[in-house]
Amino acid sequence: MLNPHRSALSDLPKMSAASQVERAVLEDEFNWLLREEVHAVLKQLQDVLKEASRRFCTPTPGLESQLKQENFILGSSTMDQVKGVLTLQGEALAQADINLKVAKSSQVLHFQFRDDKQWKLQQIQDARNHVIQALQLLSSHNESYQFQTGAEVNKLMDAVMLQLTRARNRLTTPASMTLPELAASGLMKMFSPPMPGDVMVNFYINLSKLCLTVYQLHVLPPNTTKNFKPTGSSVLHNPGAMFELNNNRFEVSHVHKVECVVPWLNDTLVFFTISLQLCQQLKDKISVFSSFWNYRPF
Repeated sequence: MLNPHRSALSDLPKMSAASQVERAVLEDEFNWLLREEVHAVLKQLQDVLKEASRRFCTPTPGLESQLKQENFILGSSTMDQVKGVLTLQGEALAQADINLKVAKSSQVLHFQFRDDKQWKLQQIQDARNHVIQALQLLSSHNESYQFQTGAEVNKLMDAVMLQLTRARNRLTTPASMTLPELAASGLMKMFSPPMPGDVMVNFYINLSKLCLTVYQLHVLPPNTTKNFKPTGSSVLHNPGAMFELNNNRFEVSHVHKVECVVPWLNDTLVFFTISLQLCQQLKDKISVFSSFWNYRPF
């Protein structure tokens, strides 16, 4: 009598052999990925991030004055209450020329930076530093370096992605400030003639835009303790916001926000997106192989 299990048993070595062949092919593909494709992606990433770095116009120590100056006309959405021209030189505002039409009067106030002053835009400086750190991570693994495991590649990609995410976040997320912090900042001492006590300004980057916010204030009478509620930290404060400074209480009466598009900031955000996608695609390829060999530390 024929053994009903014989044919099935005789097939087992074949299945095992096929499985071994498949595993050998996959191992060859994975080794090729570690040896060739990873370095190709690293090269792509370096090229893209070098372009991003160039957009930041990194100054050479001692030669900052040779950076080209770019003038931007501020566009307003508040009936032309504020007009002005901002001069950007790398990561610094080299000049700000602002006209403010005072609410409830036809008076126009004119302010500009003192000739001996520039205002560093910390967001641009920080974003540039994160790009430089990402480039340093990539260059620490030159073409002769041999990656041993997928986990090693993933670790590098995670470190690069962290720097790129931080760089992008610095441009997309302006810092929140309280109104007393803004009043006490060095920005208020930048102007000639000096700003009057009832006007405050703030500059910040939001995505690819350079923004200027002008706050007009009025002093609250000393007896307004009942309804006085200090406002917390924010990027943009609304009319009615209150704060206390030097034993005086103020309320924001008018807010004017004007902005201008900085094309090279838009370029850098595009480069960040491309770079993050390249990193994620490489991680995805690694993960495809990791599901085949549970015993190997990918």
